[in-house]
Amino acid sequence: MPTLTTPTTSAPPQVTPDLWAHIATVLTWLDAANPRTDHELSMRLMKIGEETGEAVAAYIGITGQNPRKGITHTTDDLAGELCDVVITALVALASITGTAATAEAAMRTHLERRAPRLAALTATAAHR
Repeated sequence: MPTLTTPTTSAPPQVTPDLWAHIATVLTWLDAANPRTDHELSMRLMKIGEETGEAVAAYIGITGQNPRKGITHTTDDLAGELCDVVITALVALASITGTAATAEAAMRTHLERRAPRLAALTATAAHR
């Protein structure tokens, strides 16, 4: 009679719930596999478009717009695809700025510059 053995598995990777720590981890992984050449940076930018297409496909699947396929996706599917778009864009930003920390700083600066305009727009909208 054969001996049954329990397969050994390594511990699952630690989940990093912090957005910027996650971006840093992805960036490190990508850089190790594909150093940041001009070509690789182009690929990372194009990946945003690919992920956007997947979000669009999920929305089409929610609406059942394609009668041949019908309803194929849920709002949870769409939300996941949109998260992939955001993460992919932030990885591309970090690839361009240098690190996840410099990408976070660039995002903070961008939001600080936009904040006065948004405040003015929302104040105007509130008075209508």
